[in-house]
Amino acid sequence: MRVLLVEDDPMIGEAIQGALKDASYAADWVKDGQTALATLGSQHYDLVLLDLGLPGKDGLAVLASIRARDNPISLLIITARDGLDDRLRGLDGGADDYVSKPFQMAELLARMRAVLRRKGGTAAPVFGNGVVSLDPATREASVNGGSPQQLSNREFSLLQALLVRPGAILSRSELEDRIYGWGEEVESNAVEYLIHALRRKLGSEVIKNVRGVGWMVSKGA
Repeated sequence: MRVLLVEDDPMIGEAIQGALKDASYAADWVKDGQTALATLGSQHYDLVLLDLGLPGKDGLAVLASIRARDNPISLLIITARDGLDDRLRGLDGGADDYVSKPFQMAELLARMRAVLRRKGGTAAPVFGNGVVSLDPATREASVNGGSPQQLSNREFSLLQALLVRPGAILSRSELEDRIYGWGEEVESNAVEYLIHALRRKLGSEVIKNVRGVGWMVSKGA
């Protein structure tokens, strides 16, 4: 999944972006609100991590602009402003959750997973289609309740992108968009290589190829 981090502190931004990439997210980082809004207008993201204390257009104004565009994207506020009024303004303004600095990355990642589950319409801790189950906390996948298989970061990202929308066909460019962040080199056969690796671990029928269009997982049982 692809995440936009909006954070003006260079040390915090670099640390969070690195931790997100280690956790299999394609993470892009901008440092001000105007750039964040422009980026959201031109690029697909699954989730935004938004600081409030931004230069120029502050985080609450950015949040208001996002929701005024009827953009339903998942959004977590991350900020040192931990007063009740700020929390209430953020949540009432359309944020899905609020994490106060300083925080442990493990907590932030868990809150991100919870928000993404809720936006996906499920309370279950795993993604699945009735056949394949994928645990975001462990990055393990299993088929029909069989032995879990450990996935690499990018194997996990690709399978997660497909399982978010079972039955939907994703093209090569759509899958690359969810796997790679800005500045990351994408090899010409990267998607095919990852799908081959997943089929070796989970079975040849798990990911279906729609010739000339893309790949999908079935809606399952």
